[in-house]
Amino acid sequence: MRYKRIYPAAICYCISLVFLAFVLDSPAHIWEGMQKIIFMEDSLITDYIELAGIGAAFINSALVILATLLIIWLVKDPLNGYTIVTLGLMGGFSLFGKNIFNIWPIILGSFLYARFRREPFVKYSNVSLLATSLAPVVSFVCFSGGVSGFFVGIMLGVCIGFLLPSLSAYTYRIQNGMNLYNMGFACGLVAMMLVPVMSSMGHAPTTAYYWAKGYNFTLGIFMALLCGTFILAGFFFCGRPPWAAWAGYRHLLKDSGRAPSDFLRTYGAAPVLINMGVNGLIGVLYILVIGGDLNGPTLGGIFTIIGFSAYGKHCRNITPIMLGVVIGGLTMQWNINDSSVQLAGLFCTTLAPIAGCFGWPFGVLAGFLHSSVVLHAGTPVEGINLYNNGYSGGLIAIVLYPTITAIIRHRRPVLQDEDYFDTFEHDEPITPAAQSKK
Repeated sequence: MRYKRIYPAAICYCISLVFLAFVLDSPAHIWEGMQKIIFMEDSLITDYIELAGIGAAFINSALVILATLLIIWLVKDPLNGYTIVTLGLMGGFSLFGKNIFNIWPIILGSFLYARFRREPFVKYSNVSLLATSLAPVVSFVCFSGGVSGFFVGIMLGVCIGFLLPSLSAYTYRIQNGMNLYNMGFACGLVAMMLVPVMSSMGHAPTTAYYWAKGYNFTLGIFMALLCGTFILAGFFFCGRPPWAAWAGYRHLLKDSGRAPSDFLRTYGAAPVLINMGVNGLIGVLYILVIGGDLNGPTLGGIFTIIGFSAYGKHCRNITPIMLGVVIGGLTMQWNINDSSVQLAGLFCTTLAPIAGCFGWPFGVLAGFLHSSVVLHAGTPVEGINLYNNGYSGGLIAIVLYPTITAIIRHRRPVLQDEDYFDTFEHDEPITPAAQSKK
């Protein structure tokens, strides 16, 4: 319980979301919006702010975060950097795809997998929460096939949750720690098989496009205050002098970020909070500078960056990747402020370890490749994998890592590597709990 302050901090954030929801929207509209969110099919891109209003989107995010905290608390999952990752992903994606209904069948499936293995659920709790990347499948099947479709959708979600713990353990190995969104890659593989089967049965998912505009000022102020709070808390409220916190942050910037890299356990709370605030501001400024939109999906991308600021990302290894996407926008036949490219510019930071391990030129190359690959990688899965950038990042990592290490062997990162992975059983997911066990 060394980091037990995560609980009250996350609860205070949820309270602030609820407060803002009722300040910015009416109770009647929030209630109507929550019904739209729950009964929507949720394939990419379904911006809850555009679909249901900012109030309902914030309420849904608060409920999903509270449910996540409840699960972590009930299973007594050790609090660490990956806890912040999980909260960031669940809170961010609950603004465009996950809701308080469609996450539970997948979580139940992972729980049943733990019972089948006769192992404690704490070992798979984080996997179960991140596996909700495929939550749109549950919504699509449940609400497009009548009463029978509802039960089929629930069972399909349970099956997805049952399969992903073992699959995510395998995909973690083959990416060599270069893709931080491992679950996105695993879910992409499942979706690649699931969508053709569903289409053959006459239930092909369809992509959506709900994209809110006009919230840059409101959400910009909200994010500036939140990130500023992180930075101030890191300097003044972590029991360390400000100069010691700054020194710790500078030391953190030298880390490659290659997974697994638990910044919270390695460097402490103060440098991590500063890192979260700085990275969040970078994400906000990126969207504003390119003329993009602050809305549900882009906030999801920024919260993902903030979450992974405790587990692999910092300003030195994410900016080269983002620069690669910008270069792609200047040279490719699409605009840098297209909605899908805005998301690519944020979620591309899944490849931050490439810049951290091999240097910024390779980071720029990875971002450049990602900017085009991600635009086509999601086509076969019809938008049902919310972590589509993780799937694209996994493909790029699998290609780039052996290529770079073969050409420039002296730059090969020396970390846990094979000895670390060989410690675990073939189908055991590499989770923070397992890492601490080692």
